[in-house]
Amino acid sequence: MQKAKMIVDKEYKIADIDDRVYGSFIEHLGRAVYGGIYEPNHPKADEQGFRKDVLGLVEQLNVPIVRYPGGNMVSAYNWEDGVGPKEDRPRRLELAWRTIETNQVGTNEFVDWAKKAGSEVMMAVNLGTRGIDAARNFIEYCNHPSGSYWSDLRRKHGYEQPHNIKTWCLGNEMDGPWQVGQKTAYEYGRLAKETAKAMRLVDPTIELVSCGSSNSTMPTFPEWEAETLDHTYEEVDYISLHQYFGNKDQDSQNYLANGIELDRFISTVISISDYIKAKKRSQKTMMLSFDEWNVWYHSTDHDKQLDSWTIAPPQLEDHYNFEDALLVGSILITFLKHADRVKMACMAQLVNVIAPIMTDNMGAAWKQTIYYPYMHASVFGRGTSLQPVVSSPKFDTKDFTDVEYLDSAVVYNEEHEEVTIFALNRHISEALAVDINVSGFEEYQIAEHVVLEHDDLKAVNTAQNQAVAPHSNGKSSLKGGFVEAMLSKASWNVIRLKRVK
Repeated sequence: MQKAKMIVDKEYKIADIDDRVYGSFIEHLGRAVYGGIYEPNHPKADEQGFRKDVLGLVEQLNVPIVRYPGGNMVSAYNWEDGVGPKEDRPRRLELAWRTIETNQVGTNEFVDWAKKAGSEVMMAVNLGTRGIDAARNFIEYCNHPSGSYWSDLRRKHGYEQPHNIKTWCLGNEMDGPWQVGQKTAYEYGRLAKETAKAMRLVDPTIELVSCGSSNSTMPTFPEWEAETLDHTYEEVDYISLHQYFGNKDQDSQNYLANGIELDRFISTVISISDYIKAKKRSQKTMMLSFDEWNVWYHSTDHDKQLDSWTIAPPQLEDHYNFEDALLVGSILITFLKHADRVKMACMAQLVNVIAPIMTDNMGAAWKQTIYYPYMHASVFGRGTSLQPVVSSPKFDTKDFTDVEYLDSAVVYNEEHEEVTIFALNRHISEALAVDINVSGFEEYQIAEHVVLEHDDLKAVNTAQNQAVAPHSNGKSSLKGGFVEAMLSKASWNVIRLKRVK
């Protein structure tokens, strides 16, 4: 059995956590929209065709913001196709994923859905095939009260009040050769800057996200960040990061160490952003929007067999196993460690497409393994991120050295007088005993110790069998200012402390 130590002190503050770090993403891709959030003929559909069983699962996640409508899809999307009477909306060839887009769900419907889900909308504009003019018209349609062509058209469409969407992405993955309308860093930087200026003239209250590199392995990373921010720095509030992980070589110990790679990626983007800040003598600090992240590799071979130009095919439907859930927990822990700069993040995606929620057409909706750490972090990870002092045994893998078996983050919610310790035991065969000094939190007791564990790292959930699900029988006790916790092998743990008055 391995042993580790941790010190938790309310004075060791990283930053207040922006709730939007627990955001998600819905793209017009696969069955995310049609058959996912929207299925008018489903027995549990509401009056607008939205699946109430899916909404119920989304509400449990307490998702604060959802990015829409893409993703790669947005780079050839005409937003005007998705507004107005549904019978008049055109069917289009959707070029990013080579499907037919029916446009039966568009901007107004998605805003309605987001309200039902208790979420804000992070809207993306097309900077692939379009640009400044379409973007400024789009924000006028969404956010201007009335008295202009586009705002009055929204009112004609039945939405008297503006949507007041406050967060906007300036395109998507514009460095990627797979992107319709791929740009060089110079081309994108200039276009994004001028688009941002025009959009802010329509609504000065918005926040804007500039495209960073599509992932940390792009040949132009991090030069892309430096050159694009050289243009956009004073016009935008965030730069985006995207990253997906997979265990293609089936090396579980190496796979669970990928939080190290994620930390390097975030730290590099922070360094480049701060370099541009210094170069420009700016008073503003650039924040990060990690608006695409997840595990994605299970469905790759399956998707190669799908026919093109069909409606809502089962694309990117990864069926997640237990070790995927552990890595998702590590990703969330890493975001909390960088709460001073990572202010938004979006698990990609929310339903069916590389998602925590799966559905059957005309059938059930259920929770994938990755649902649980996402839910725990979102529900219990609100407040101030604290910096724990950790002493943990370490291991090496083929890609990483000095990886701590104990991966952890701590959140202090002063208002509710709660402390939550998120702890991942990365050891795949041995338990980890952890002594946690919480002596600064007097009169606190353990309210709950939630554990996600399973003997089989490859175990999956189905509609009929939730094989991987959390329990509240974690082994921990608090005495004399110390929590003694036993973390079972390869486990995700949520230890919640609450002050007893």
